[in-house]
Formats: sequence, structure tokens, C-alpha cells
Amino acid sequence: LFQFPVNISILIVVLVIFLLVLHHNLLGLSDFLKRELSDSSPLGLQPIDFIPAIPQRLTDGRSDKEISVVIAASDERLGGAIAAINSIHHNTRSNVVFYIVTLNDTVDHLRLWLSSTALKNLKYQILQFDPRVLEGKVQVDSRKADALKPLTFARFYLPSLVPHAEKAIYVDDDIIVQDDILELYNTPLKPGHAAAFSDDCDSTTNKFTVHGAGNQYNYIGFLDYKKETIRKLAMKASTCSFNPGVFVANLTEWKLQNITQQLEKWMTLNVAEELYSRTLAGSITTPPLLIVFYKQHSSIDPMWNVRHLGSSAGKRYSPQFVKAAKLLHWNGHFKPWGRTASYAEVWEKWYVPDPTGRFSPLRRHSKAYEAK
Repeated sequence: LFQFPVNISILIVVLVIFLLVLHHNLLGLSDFLKRELSDSSPLGLQPIDFIPAIPQRLTDGRSDKEISVVIAASDERLGGAIAAINSIHHNTRSNVVFYIVTLNDTVDHLRLWLSSTALKNLKYQILQFDPRVLEGKVQVDSRKADALKPLTFARFYLPSLVPHAEKAIYVDDDIIVQDDILELYNTPLKPGHAAAFSDDCDSTTNKFTVHGAGNQYNYIGFLDYKKETIRKLAMKASTCSFNPGVFVANLTEWKLQNITQQLEKWMTLNVAEELYSRTLAGSITTPPLLIVFYKQHSSIDPMWNVRHLGSSAGKRYSPQFVKAAKLLHWNGHFKPWGRTASYAEVWEKWYVPDPTGRFSPLRRHSKAYEAK
């Protein structure tokens, strides 16, 4: 009488055992498949909703942090700054922000040029430089009408211009960049060094002689070694100089060492004692930098400052060498927006026409030229 319910109970037990065994086997198969997938190539079968993590070695090399680029833009050379900015902007995918330093009477012209051209999507901030900061620190030579160009001293005040940045790049307005500026930004600076420059003696571009007053390549070309103040520094006159038209600055170290105050000190001393060489080679901004950074600076790749294109030496560069350069620098009297500069056609490629028509790249601004 009770046989049938017993059989049902046995069948239920057997079915439960079978299901448990089947479940165990399926779990084993699942683990096996997982091992197979994990041992396969990274591009193997994966669920379509799975987004693989970026390998650590790639994330280390990629950064979305701001790359601060500081450039001065005077009104008579504004087209130069525009071309330099355009070349940097179009050759990088990094988060570059331009800090364009100018004078009050140039702000409206600059803003219009940037907002109504192909550069309207540029990340930038316009900073007004107050020339009064130079009072008592710069000696104006009445024989040289263009001896004082306030904006050439903007580079001395980098921490004030970009106070939030730990690192910044400074470039002159007579440059064109042909590679990713991120590489220059990543220039390693030795501990205790506040900046990295391109040394003149070791520069690839200095295998050619540059004709000009003084010696372009060492300290005696910039400083007057007859002055006791200079002799007391015990800096060898034959020490290789460097070009301050392009450099990378560690602003944390700059502030710790009070670099700006040191530069101002030597500017003031020069006003009182005339410490610069009378046959000064290059810009009057160079001597204080040479003193403050004497054997206390790192080096940038010389291909990131291929210079002298604004002098006769630039004519000796081969087209292949110019093409390989990461940064071209028309330091010297002949600017690329003039008629006689070497390889001006390279600069012309990056020039963005002035919407106001006030700046013409074919017009010689001879009085505005300054060797930097």
C-alpha cells in the first residue's frame, strides 16, 4: 500500500543527486574555460561589455595634467608669437595651455587674432606685464633705441606668471616647433636645478661660426671680466654659455632658490657697475641668467633649440637638417617674417594671417629686431 510513495521519494533523492553532480561538472567546465581564456592572448575572446584596464606602462606615460607654455607677445612681433603658438598647438595631443605675456596696448589685438581665426579653440590666458617692475633694474643705453624691451624680461618672473604650475616651458616668439612639445616638457632636470637650457658649446647648431660682436659661446662674450665684481665670482671666462630663448623650468625649485630675486639683484648691480660686456653678444637678458645659473642648470636636447636661423649661419643648414629639427629658432637680426631670413617658408607654413591686416609677414620690422 505504501510502496508507491517510497518509490517517489527514492526518485526525488536520485534526481537531486544527479542535479548536484551536473552542477559540479558545469562549475568545473566553467573554471576550465576561464583558465583557457586567461592563458590566451590579450586580444582573445572576452565579453563585449568588458573594457580591459590600460596597462600600467601606458598609463605612466600618459598624463592629462596641464603643460604650461609661456611666450611673450609684443605688438610689433605679434605674428611671430601667433605662428609659434600655432606650431606647438598642432604638433601635440597633450593638454597644453599657453600663457601669453603682453603689454596693455596689445591685449585687444591679440585677443581678436586668437578668437577670430583657426586658433579660436586654443587653451590660453593673456597676462599683462607691468614694465614698472623693471624700474632701477635696467640701464637704458641712449645709443641703442631698442635696448629696453620689457617683455624680454618676462621669463625672469615665471612663478608669478604661472603660480599654480610646478613646471613650465618658456619660448621666444621667433621659434617654430616641429615635434610634440611634451618631449621637451619631459626633459629631466637634475636635483637642485631650477632650469634646463641648450648649451652653446655643445649645441648641434654651433658647428657653424656666427659673426657678431663678442664671443657667442662663452661667458666672456656677455660679462666684463675687467670688473672686480665679476672676477670675484670666480667664473671661468671660457665657460660655455647657454641660450635662454627656450628652456624648461622647475618652478618649485625656482621659488625655493629665489631665482627671480637673484636675477633682479644682478640687474640692479649692472645698473650701478656696468657688469655686462661692452661687446655684448646677444640679448641683455642673458648675462644675469648666466650668472645665476652658472654650472647650476641641466641641458635640453640641442635639437629642441636649433638656432641662428636669424643670422648668416642659418643659410648653411641643409634642408634635411632643418626638417629633422624639433624646434627652429630665428635668433639673430633677421626674423622669419622679414625678407632675408633663412628658411622663412617653414615659418610661413604656421603663420595665421592677422584679421586686422596690421601685421604683414613680408614687412621688415628692422627697428623691432633684437638678437636673443
